Amino acid sequence: MAPPKKSKSKKTKKNSKKLNKTKTASAAPTDPKSGESDWWDSFWAKNSSIPGGLIPSNEDEAFKYFFRVSKKTFEYICSLVREDLVSRPPSGLINIEGRLLSVEKQVAIALRRLASGESQVSVGIAFGVGQSTVSQVTWRFIEALEERAKHHLKWPDSSRMEEIKSSFEALFGLPNSCGAIDATHIIMTLPAVQTSDDWCDQENNYSMLVQGIVDHEMRFIDIVTGWPGGMDVSRLLKFSGFFKLCEAGQRLNGNMRTLAAGVKLREYIVGGAGYPLLQWLITPYENHGLSASMSDFCAMHEAARSLAVKAFLQLKGGWRILNKVMWRPDKRKLPSVILVCCLLHNIIIDSGDQLHPDVALSGHHDSGYGEQFCKQVDPMGKNLREKLDRHLQHNKEIAAAK
Repeated sequence: MAPPKKSKSKKTKKNSKKLNKTKTASAAPTDPKSGESDWWDSFWAKNSSIPGGLIPSNEDEAFKYFFRVSKKTFEYICSLVREDLVSRPPSGLINIEGRLLSVEKQVAIALRRLASGESQVSVGIAFGVGQSTVSQVTWRFIEALEERAKHHLKWPDSSRMEEIKSSFEALFGLPNSCGAIDATHIIMTLPAVQTSDDWCDQENNYSMLVQGIVDHEMRFIDIVTGWPGGMDVSRLLKFSGFFKLCEAGQRLNGNMRTLAAGVKLREYIVGGAGYPLLQWLITPYENHGLSASMSDFCAMHEAARSLAVKAFLQLKGGWRILNKVMWRPDKRKLPSVILVCCLLHNIIIDSGDQLHPDVALSGHHDSGYGEQFCKQVDPMGKNLREKLDRHLQHNKEIAAAK
């Protein structure tokens, strides 16, 4: 969910229609396998021995190094976007030898741009195409995947949610937990006419916020972006559709869990100290004057919450365009770039691919940002946290007695 977009003027709409007609008429549909089919051989020969690089010598591993996905997953991604890239290709998609770019090469160009975060000029040189081609190809890919891969990022159905809850309990001892939430900043430079206090964040960077909820496998199951970095994460949460659904009882409204002595727990997610303590969002105790059981709870809570932190480390490490300072991005298009990177993150998990160990960022995904604190406490949230605390302590006592 992103902020509402301003409506276009009539003149802009008219020009947009003309532009769409021009694009449609400029290139006829082509055979999906036509054009440059040997793109990988050419790319590998040109880029396999970059000085000072850490490129694997094995071609399959090198492919994943450059594009973050295995060849099998790459073929799957191509199958998702093929129809769109073939039926509505932008004009001028040819390489320097004058051959039409294949769908595979277009996808490779887009993935490399998103994975490396390198300039369009650098990516173009690596593939033997111009900067404008990289720009066109990347955006068309983003538009297509955003539409065709929606099923890879959705709120789980009841059956899948039971799997998630069982895994959270097995891993962290937290019954009926449905996920972990966190947020990160995408840093940008903006032209002077677009700068404002809204976009200037706590560290005096211009940025856009991304909020994500992940499951036990660090798969994103809900994403919110498009909002200015000047907001704190608790305010971002309250602007999200997820918050509105939860408050209306339409999300995190599944089966109650009955504990010892008939204590009942509703569904909830876990989040850091920057979030409010709510009846469906459990945050840690304040870090002072903690009892032993409170400290144990905070340790378990932090282990579960860290899944969201690790997911953002993998997201921004795998798709480094999100981790580099973006040079004057179109703020209306940036949410689509972010969403597509999240979709690719999920596709890797769904396909059983493994990222290289050195891909994920080290430290924190918001390096240089201090932790935010929210003082809002809902009594029902406080009650739920105390129930979880007692449950963990009860289980600890049983384990010690064995």
